[in-house]
Amino acid sequence: MTVARTTEEPAEASFGRQSRIIAFVVAVSFFMQILDGTIVTTSLPQMAKTFGVEPVSMSIGITVYLLTMAAFVPLAGWAGDRYGARRVFLASITIFTVASLFCGLSANLTEFIVARAVQGVGSALMTPVGRIIVLKNARKSDLVHAVSMITWPALTAPVIGPVLGSFITTYLSWHWNFLINIPIGVIGLGLVLRFVPDQREEKVARLDFLGFLQSAAGLTFLLAGLEFVVQGTTGLAPSFGLIAVGVVFSVIATRHFMKVEAPLLDLSAFKVQTFAMSTLSAGTASRVAINATPFLIPLLFQVGFGRTAIDAGTYLLFYFAGNLGMKAITTQMLKIFGFRNVLVVNGLISSASIAGCGFLSPSTPDSLIYCLLFIAGLSRSMNFTALNTLGFADIHAAQRSSASTLSSMLQQVSLLLGVAVAAAVLNLSRTIHGGETLSPVDFRWAFLVVGLIGAISALRFVSLPHDAGAEVSRHKVKASSKP
Repeated sequence: MTVARTTEEPAEASFGRQSRIIAFVVAVSFFMQILDGTIVTTSLPQMAKTFGVEPVSMSIGITVYLLTMAAFVPLAGWAGDRYGARRVFLASITIFTVASLFCGLSANLTEFIVARAVQGVGSALMTPVGRIIVLKNARKSDLVHAVSMITWPALTAPVIGPVLGSFITTYLSWHWNFLINIPIGVIGLGLVLRFVPDQREEKVARLDFLGFLQSAAGLTFLLAGLEFVVQGTTGLAPSFGLIAVGVVFSVIATRHFMKVEAPLLDLSAFKVQTFAMSTLSAGTASRVAINATPFLIPLLFQVGFGRTAIDAGTYLLFYFAGNLGMKAITTQMLKIFGFRNVLVVNGLISSASIAGCGFLSPSTPDSLIYCLLFIAGLSRSMNFTALNTLGFADIHAAQRSSASTLSSMLQQVSLLLGVAVAAAVLNLSRTIHGGETLSPVDFRWAFLVVGLIGAISALRFVSLPHDAGAEVSRHKVKASSKP
């Protein structure tokens, strides 16, 4: 078998149609992974009944998955370089699929926890390595479409997961929420073997084991603290204590990576303005708003308005339609207006639509709710794709593996941070007005705070140059006329 080398430019035949096929193959695996994370929450009460435990005990299944994933994410980029991205990607899909089978066959809570821990390992390797494969096989001119393809699972799965999970749990059984991954995983393996080329680095440094331990500890403690804030079962002091420990380990790991000769993670990517802004600073704040919305919207309709899960699912379909509807014009919009203008203007539209959800009430006409959710879905999709594409617009080949891993780590933080911020505002508002249950007023404050975070992050992108990422978006900047 001929092994392609990343030090050479990929053959022209690997571009265009093949790069789109590869992006689709990776997207299938991402969809399975993200759907699993959102679908399981709907079946926890039924699982608790099967295992003979209290429903609150089932949250450990979510937590252990999150923590094992956090522990192994820093290893993904190095493993992909050392053993070949395709081989590691195949291994991650296999681990995830087999673990899903054992989750579905679990007879007690202990078996389920072990299976979820193994599933988290597969998930940790899948996202960064899958993104590396896409980046290696797409020209910059094809990057918007390729990244858009692997972004749609992150947009759609959180929306349809709860609805699909409720349906499966009601009409089949909770076991099928995990067993559904088996055919998807098998299809994914077949597609990877058929379409993804074997690409390896010629020379890879030895594993920076100390850096791995430090970064894994930092991310694990940080995400554990955020998860406990969301759950609200351990109290604020232990939660913030874990977050503080995570920050300390993260700082130690950062200092280590900056001074060793061959670090596990190359932090030079943060010197690239487009990567730093779209992943670390404004990008993280923007994703906080993006990720808080799918958490708040179903709660608003079910808890705030007293609607049924089916009613909430109907509203979410319009949000889902907006996410899909923008895909057809994302590339053209970026070509016409460029990353800077899209991230600023679309970011403000997205923030306004989020804040607007806070003013909905049980008496609001359905037609108005549908329109608002559709606009929120459109703008969310554009923001997500623009951020993920711009992040890799100026990244060099040698930085891809570390940049992909760093991006995955920061996205995990922003995912939980978005939910944590929304949950914290809801609880704070409820405490201030002394309510025993959440009211529409509590949701109004949550949507307004999240919308404000999104608006501030959108305005931060004003500092980007007009031609930021132009090689990727193919946006032509008019030369300023001088007298």
